[in-house]
Amino acid sequence: MRLLILCTGNSCRSQMAEGFLKSFDPEIEVFSAGTAPSDRVHPLAVEVMKEEGIDLSEHYPQRVDDFLEKAFDFVITVCGHAQENCPVFTGSINQQLHIGFDDPAEATGTEEEIYAVFRRVRDEIRKKFYAFYLGIKW
Repeated sequence: MRLLILCTGNSCRSQMAEGFLKSFDPEIEVFSAGTAPSDRVHPLAVEVMKEEGIDLSEHYPQRVDDFLEKAFDFVITVCGHAQENCPVFTGSINQQLHIGFDDPAEATGTEEEIYAVFRRVRDEIRKKFYAFYLGIKW
């Protein structure tokens, strides 16, 4: 099973989804990319995933262009912008899905409030992608 998780910056949501999917089943090949990748994975995404025992510290944003000719069972967009601007893949794609989440990088407020948004989005990603994982495994 090969999956590509796609968002705009590839700095938060897609990285978290990749981390969770790999933790659910190390046999799944999971990649993440962005339509306009950031220069690094958001430090708070790394931090809140560490709380779950998942290390994203060595991850880095990648361009979706590097994956356009590859085959995937699923290409999953996790933000509206990526869904609307999803490029044409020339590799074999079995199915494209959208599982959307708020962008925690846009959170404002106190440090505590911003952390709360990152944790909420992280938990939503875990829940929805675990349901997805269970659905594809049976």
